[in-house]
Amino acid sequence: MKNQSSSIKNLKYPMTSILFSILGIYIFILVGYFAKRSFKEQMDERTITLLSVYFLQVFLTFWGLLKRPIDTTLFMTPILYLSVVFIALFLMLPIVRQLFEDQKERSIATVAALIGNTGNLGIHLGIAIFGEASIPYTTVINLANVFFVYTVGVYFYSRGSFSVRASLGNIIRLPILWAAIIAISLNLIGYVPDESVEKTLMMGAYASMTMQLVLFGIYLYDVKVKSLNLRLTYWTNAIKFALLPIIAFGVIHFSDFEPLVKGVLFMELMMPLAVSNVNLAALYDCRPKDLTAQVFISSLLFLGIIFLVIKILPSL
Repeated sequence: MKNQSSSIKNLKYPMTSILFSILGIYIFILVGYFAKRSFKEQMDERTITLLSVYFLQVFLTFWGLLKRPIDTTLFMTPILYLSVVFIALFLMLPIVRQLFEDQKERSIATVAALIGNTGNLGIHLGIAIFGEASIPYTTVINLANVFFVYTVGVYFYSRGSFSVRASLGNIIRLPILWAAIIAISLNLIGYVPDESVEKTLMMGAYASMTMQLVLFGIYLYDVKVKSLNLRLTYWTNAIKFALLPIIAFGVIHFSDFEPLVKGVLFMELMMPLAVSNVNLAALYDCRPKDLTAQVFISSLLFLGIIFLVIKILPSL
């Protein structure tokens, strides 16, 4: 424990690795952007969304949950992550009802900032900052985020167009939820996929992550600065980069976790908005173009904020 604490405090953060991790992800966003720019209406966003949500993300779920045995000591990490997220959610709810009258805007304002890019960006940045020791923790945090996305996220985004009953039904109908339950059950009984199965799941998982980034780029093409919803933009980024970090620092600082776990938790809670926000908004017709703008702006802001995060990590 002491050796690990010392190594975290004396860690020299590789800025170039962090920047290349971020920029490498943005390449696939540019692919989607220029594909839409080149082929216009021939690029069908709806088809890509359905393919990603209903098929490819099932592979991602199985791959993540069967990658290593579930250790009970790891459960506390996602629990603390979700605790911070739900504290922020309950603090926001009464304010959102007062600030936003439109149901779709209200849905975005409630949940968008709470769904961070813990997978595509968080896992890679964890390796760049903390090394491979962070992988078990970033993986379980990402899984917790996936559950939040496909339960709470689905409920709020579908509430923009559906009733409460229909929104709850949308959660149950998503295959990723059932895939997660099956994968966890297989993990708990000791199932370990052989090499060929592992490769198949990995191919589907990376295809899913790449598809989400390309889809983000496609929606980004249609975003116009003149039509930007400024009130929603200010609100979303204030929650993401002000309220969440304050709650996170207070909760994590006084916890008994090891410095490595504290650092990973804080970093993951600071991740910019996830592309899955756009996937769900498109799936339930909840202003996906507005969501694309919010994801893009938070991603740009994060390029500068990440260096502030790195300076804060040793004080946790």
